[in-house]
Amino acid sequence: MGNIDPAYMQSTEHRPKSSAFVQVDEIPTIDLSESIEQKLVSNIGKACEEWGFFQVINHGVPSDIILKAENETKKFFELSMEEKKKVKRDEVNATGYHDVEHTKNIRDWKEIFDYHVENATQVPSSDDPHDLELWTLKNQWPKSLPNFRETMEEYAREVEKLSYKLLELISLSLGLPGDKFHDCFKNQLSLMRLNRYPPCPFPDLALGIGPHKDPSALTVLAQDEIGGLQVQTKSLGDWIPVKPIPGALIINLGDIVQIWSNDKYDCAVHRVVVNSQKERFSYPFFLFPGHHIMVKPAEELVSEQNPAKYKAFNFGKYYANRTQSDFNKQEAENIQIHDFKILD
Repeated sequence: MGNIDPAYMQSTEHRPKSSAFVQVDEIPTIDLSESIEQKLVSNIGKACEEWGFFQVINHGVPSDIILKAENETKKFFELSMEEKKKVKRDEVNATGYHDVEHTKNIRDWKEIFDYHVENATQVPSSDDPHDLELWTLKNQWPKSLPNFRETMEEYAREVEKLSYKLLELISLSLGLPGDKFHDCFKNQLSLMRLNRYPPCPFPDLALGIGPHKDPSALTVLAQDEIGGLQVQTKSLGDWIPVKPIPGALIINLGDIVQIWSNDKYDCAVHRVVVNSQKERFSYPFFLFPGHHIMVKPAEELVSEQNPAKYKAFNFGKYYANRTQSDFNKQEAENIQIHDFKILD
């Protein structure tokens, strides 16, 4: 779901530069088993404000469920191309399989499989504000893997529960009620993505995915031990590798929380580098509101001294634009949250 500048492949700026790596800094790691809620909320708030990225341990997602999901993911990507193409996504149905070799203008060195948390998900047919038609999307599942659907649905539900817990803590850290945003996720568009980054023969000339921010409320990511995810620091613009921690999950804020917080929290730019030796797997869960939700700064955070920094917009239309431009790449303009920014 990431956005990448249209000139990405024509420019050399996307290429990893060894001098940009900073090994001494690491994103925060937060123990969710902390018994003092005030301390936990404070730690979450500090991580959100300073980084927009952190890792969590003792998060409650059972390790055996994570392991099963990892195993089924590898089985899927080991299928023949003929089998994977049976669940290939298209412009209408954005769920299913997507491959770097079978999409024009591709800029990401990876293959993916997407599925929604809700099996029958309603989305706007277009980003045209006058078009009220809704499409019902149904997940595609490979018939040759009998345990795949059950395993992936189980994993998504566990990560979904964690995301709500994290959203409560983030809300509290903003001085808002913990359940402030819960109703926004009725008929949610939340999406689970399985990523495989193949070995790349020219890792200095490509990226697994280019610099981007997520259009979600927040993203929960499991990654393997290979590593490759990097976060850009807000102060210097350096790229910080996100060190794999066994059993930990990576959390990053998305556009929606940035807007809800009225820019108190800023979602971070991140990217994935590739290597020539080993494939890498990762498993991001994108927490998305329902298509009917109007996204705007929380009213409790808006005042005469701190006016709203964004105009309200419909999330479904925003999602439709991002999905269509992801599929079409350069043929569709990709809306960003700065398009809704209220200028002074």
